[in-house]
Amino acid sequence: MFFRRLCFILGLGAMMLLGCSQQQVLRKSVQPAPDGWDAVPEILSHIELPQFQDLNIVISDLGAINDGNTDCRPALQTAIDSLNQKGGGRVIVPQGTWFCKGPIHLKSNIHLYLEKNAVIEFSSDPKDYLPVVLTRWEGTELYNYSPMIYTYMATNVAITGQGTLDGNATESFATWKPNQKPAQLKLRQMGNDGVPVHERVFGEGHWLRPSMVQFYGCKNVLVDSIKILDSPFWVIHPVFCKNVTVRNVEVDSWNANNDGCDPDASVNVLIENCTFNCGDDGVAIKSGRDQDGWRIGQATENVVVRNCTMNSKANGLCIGSEMSGGVRNIFMENCTVGNALSTIYFKSNLDRGGMIENVWVRDITVERARGAFIRFETNYKGHRGNFYPPVFRHFMLENITCQTAENIAIFAEGHEVAPLQDILFRNITVNEAKYDIYLKHAQDITMQNVVIDGERQPLHPPMTEISKEEMDMGW
Repeated sequence: MFFRRLCFILGLGAMMLLGCSQQQVLRKSVQPAPDGWDAVPEILSHIELPQFQDLNIVISDLGAINDGNTDCRPALQTAIDSLNQKGGGRVIVPQGTWFCKGPIHLKSNIHLYLEKNAVIEFSSDPKDYLPVVLTRWEGTELYNYSPMIYTYMATNVAITGQGTLDGNATESFATWKPNQKPAQLKLRQMGNDGVPVHERVFGEGHWLRPSMVQFYGCKNVLVDSIKILDSPFWVIHPVFCKNVTVRNVEVDSWNANNDGCDPDASVNVLIENCTFNCGDDGVAIKSGRDQDGWRIGQATENVVVRNCTMNSKANGLCIGSEMSGGVRNIFMENCTVGNALSTIYFKSNLDRGGMIENVWVRDITVERARGAFIRFETNYKGHRGNFYPPVFRHFMLENITCQTAENIAIFAEGHEVAPLQDILFRNITVNEAKYDIYLKHAQDITMQNVVIDGERQPLHPPMTEISKEEMDMGW
C-alpha cells in the first residue's frame, strides 16, 4: 500500500512530470502571503501569449466549400500541416458554415482564426473521432476518442476570431452518459491499480465522451472571442499546460457534464471576460483523480478567474472534485452567477488525497443558489476503495452577495482526521436562505460581517450539532 501511495516520474514524450508522495503532500503546509491579491500581477506577468509569424492560409483557397455538407477537414489539416512545416502562421476560416467530418488536430505555432459569422460544424458520427488519442477523462489518463479540437505537446497555439465551433453532440455523444458506467468504473480501477497508460485503450464500444477542445501538454495557449455550442463533454480542457489564456469566450452548451472551462494540472492560467451558460460547472479547476493524480503529481496553480458570467444546471465557480495532484494559488474576482446549484464550491472526497490551498475569492454577485451558496465538501461522491482525506486550507472569501439561497447559505464540512483549516469569510451578505450555516470538522473559521437573512453571524461560529440529514438539505 505504501508503494501505491508513492508517485513516480512519468515521461510523456518530451514532457517530464515529477511526482510526489501523498504523505509529502499532506505534510507540506504552504502559508499564504498576508494579502494574496498582491501575487496576481506577478502571475499575470508570467503568462506568455503565443506569437505567430505573418503567414496566412485561407481554407477556401485549398478547396474547402462552405455549403454545410462538404467536408472541410482535409483542407483544414493541410493548411495546419503546411504552416507548421514552415514555422507557423494563421489558418483562416472565412464566414459561412463549414462541415468538419472528424477532429481538427492543431500543432505548434498554429493560429486557427474564425472570421465573423464563420461556423465549424463537427460531424455527429463518433467513428469520425477515431483512432484514439492520449487524453484524460475525469482525471484519469487513457486512450479514447479524439476531442473535436485536439492539440498534443504543442507550443504557441491559438483559436480566435468571432466565429463559432458547433460540437453537434446533442443527438450523438451527448446521449451516451446512461451507458458509460461500466467503462467509467473500469477506467477508475485501472487508475487505482496503476495499469500502464498504454494498456488503457477505450474508444469504440465504451461510451466515454470526448472533450470539445483539449490542449494536452501545451505551452502558450490562447482561446479568444469565439463561441462554442453543443459540446459532447467538458468544453475547454487544458491539461498539463503552461501559460493558458481563455478570454472573451461564450459557451452556450447544456449537455450533461458540459463544464465551461476545466484547467487541469496546469500552471499559469487566466480566464477572463467569459460567459459560461452550460450543463455543468462554469469553471472547474482540477488536477487528476486518486492514484492516477498522485502518480503524475502535477498541481494546478496560479490561476486567475475574473470578470466572468455564468449560469449552470450544476455549479458556478468550482475547484474539484478531481484534485488529487493538488490545487493552489487560485484567485476568483468580479464574477456574476445568475442561477446555479452551488455557486462557489470546493469539492473532493475521502479517497482523493491532495490539497486545495491558498484560495482568494472576492467581489462575486449571485442571484440564485438552488443548493448551497458557498460550499466546502470533502465527502463528495466518488469511486470508493481507499481512505486518504484531502486537505483544504487557507481560504479567503470577501465582498460576496447572494439574493437567494434556496437551501443553505454556507455549507462547510471537513473530516475529523483532516478538518477544514483557516477560512475567512468577510463582508458576505445573503438576503434570503432556508438555512444559514452548516459547519462540521473545521478549524480557524472566522466570519467578519457575515449577514444571512438579516442576522449577523458570530465571529467564530460553533460546529453544527444536528446532521445535514436532519436539516433536510436535499442534495
